[in-house]
Amino acid sequence: MKKVLIISWLLFLLSAVGVLFWYNEWVYHLPTPVPENYKPVSQGSMIKLNTLLEADHTKPLFLHFFNPDCPCSRFNIANFKSLVKRYGDRVKFVIVVINNDLYSANQIRNKFDLDLPIVFDSSLAVSCGVYSTPQAALLDRYHVLYYRGNYNSSRYCTDEKTNYAKIALEGLLHNREKISFNQLALRAYGCRLPKCTQ
Repeated sequence: MKKVLIISWLLFLLSAVGVLFWYNEWVYHLPTPVPENYKPVSQGSMIKLNTLLEADHTKPLFLHFFNPDCPCSRFNIANFKSLVKRYGDRVKFVIVVINNDLYSANQIRNKFDLDLPIVFDSSLAVSCGVYSTPQAALLDRYHVLYYRGNYNSSRYCTDEKTNYAKIALEGLLHNREKISFNQLALRAYGCRLPKCTQ
């Protein structure tokens, strides 16, 4: 009888962990609610940048919208680093920190272990149509929006077939005028702005 009780208890615990994991995955796949005052920015729009970024027209610009307090942003760090490693010689990568109340540029660089420009400018999110983190905005060298959306359909960014940010980088670098992306690429998932904690 004792053995049956222990096995039943272990099965219950295992089931509870499974349900919790399933629930977290389900919540992750719910899109971020669109803010009431949101103004969409379409592909092909000229993006107004701050003066620090405006002057450089030598390479395409990849803006990584990041919040260190957002679990989705933290899951994405390894994937973002792999894109920088692969395309960093042909694309200028910039980390745009949305929640800048608590962190310095050096703390952000240490999280990524990359020597990239760090920008604390939430107006860039509005300019690019970003309302959650993590999100990517890829601009051509004339600062025209080529892609704004998700990195991957997988929370851990492991699905190569839906590696949307990489597909966008490849498309822009190979002069493909426009690539069509599905709703999983373009609908925002992750943590909401401005505080990016939900």
